[in-house]
Amino acid sequence: MTIPQIPNLILYAIPFFIVSVIVEGFIIYKKKPDSYNLKDSIASITMGIGNLVSNLLSKIWVVFIFIYLYENFRIFTIPFAWWSWILILFADDFCYYWFHRISHESRFFWASHIVHHSSQKYNLSTALRQTWTGGFFSFIFYLALPILGFHPLMIFTQMSINLLYQYWIHTELIHKMPKWFEAVFNTPSHHRVHHGSNPIYLDRNYAGIFIIWDKLFGTFQPELANEKVNYGLTTNINTFNPFTIAFHEWISVFKEAFISKTSLINKLNYFIKPPGWKDDGTGKMATDLREEWIKNNIENSSF
Repeated sequence: MTIPQIPNLILYAIPFFIVSVIVEGFIIYKKKPDSYNLKDSIASITMGIGNLVSNLLSKIWVVFIFIYLYENFRIFTIPFAWWSWILILFADDFCYYWFHRISHESRFFWASHIVHHSSQKYNLSTALRQTWTGGFFSFIFYLALPILGFHPLMIFTQMSINLLYQYWIHTELIHKMPKWFEAVFNTPSHHRVHHGSNPIYLDRNYAGIFIIWDKLFGTFQPELANEKVNYGLTTNINTFNPFTIAFHEWISVFKEAFISKTSLINKLNYFIKPPGWKDDGTGKMATDLREEWIKNNIENSSF
């Protein structure tokens, strides 16, 4: 099989990221100065730089695993053909959906993914606010791809394409795309919902490229005209310190698990269960907050 030369797309995209972040920031500041915070954008960019560095380390480990699985356990040998790229477009996006969903439904994965949700602003720089730890274990959601027969180079290329696609949807400057596009693809409107801390918006719209997965698996939520998105976390950390942003949830989950006077199973549950879970039953998870919101708004006839 002929293996093509494919460059690192993320590195090639960096100049575009820099220019577009600056241009969008200037537009936002001119329109609504209160909607833009330079310190927040700098913090997001710093997290992005740290993510590039950490990925250099984690990629060594992940590349080895993918190559090993591909060479020893693949079921098929999928060539670098045009139709192969269509297949992996959907296969990779399907894997991404479940990676993203579990990253919200299990606190171990949330401790890494929370970084991306920690900004109370929503602009292109928010897309760069990425984890420093997730690359070391998030690959487990993609292990089926080399086993199916997708070459590791094809997998990593499509993962980069998926990430690049999601860059442009981190903006408030685009209200809605055409209806047909909104029906099939992830858009700024769909992803604004995902970044919302409003109870009705929590843990919705996990899509990477295709919003169809959310519609298929019951996690889709449209942006509501009467419910403005409040960005950030249900309890915001209010800091621009990159190390706090990167590690605060890891510290919290370990502290809660080991300080709590409970069984070993419950200590492990602090890592396995969704964010907000507590062994004494006093915690509120996203599903609880969402149900309360729906109940209250139905009673008030505003939902």
